Amino acid sequence: MSGPDSAMEAEFDTVAAWTEQAVADLGRDHAVPAACRGSGSPADLAWLARGLDLRGDARFLDAGAGLGGPAAWLVDHLGGRWTGRPLLTEPMIHAARSARRLFGFPTVAAVSEALPLPSASVDVAWSLGVLCVTPSRPQVLGELRRVLVPGGRLGLLVLQHGGTPLPEQPEGNDFPTHDELAAQLADAGFRVDEEVDAARLPGAPAGWDERADRVDDHVRRHHREHPAHRQAEEQQRVMGRLLGERLVTTQLLVTTAV
Repeated sequence: MSGPDSAMEAEFDTVAAWTEQAVADLGRDHAVPAACRGSGSPADLAWLARGLDLRGDARFLDAGAGLGGPAAWLVDHLGGRWTGRPLLTEPMIHAARSARRLFGFPTVAAVSEALPLPSASVDVAWSLGVLCVTPSRPQVLGELRRVLVPGGRLGLLVLQHGGTPLPEQPEGNDFPTHDELAAQLADAGFRVDEEVDAARLPGAPAGWDERADRVDDHVRRHHREHPAHRQAEEQQRVMGRLLGERLVTTQLLVTTAV
């Protein structure tokens, strides 16, 4: 197992299946925090949810949904204000299956460059941590614009490169700069309405990180000798350094399809 594709599979697919089993062992209250790992904190998701203003029976897509934790958080957060049901797409097969089993949402194994949806079939969407793991950003953004209705809203969580040469590069990642992303969004037909550096938002509530950490510890105890686990941990180490030194930052954006 080597190369960018296997690195992504290790981090987002193999470990996803192990995470599902850890949640089964530790309890359902661990599901959402564990399944949100790497896809935004509650404060990040709340900022996006406010800007997306999801209401009524609006059709919602989570593109590149991972284990489905952010979508599950959104359903709980909005309560009765939104009566729809999220549709999840996720390219990693184990992750897509685990998301369906963990939360019961309709989930399709599909890449974001080729969404299996009709044009103008989605009112609101978000895509969290997807645009920074693909060199095909124009295609992904084009597909998201295609499936959104005119005036539909898109929320994004993107790891951005500040411009300083990186001392290490996580395999499979392709961080856009602010200007690159802005140009690609405009070319795809999106207007940026709001943007914030996630570092400015509050931390996770009490117990959130503890539950996610317990899941990580469970996975580590059972699988630490597996090559996929070692590869995923190395990816996380490199990413932690880049974020800690703010060579890469987490940016949240709310956009509108124009």
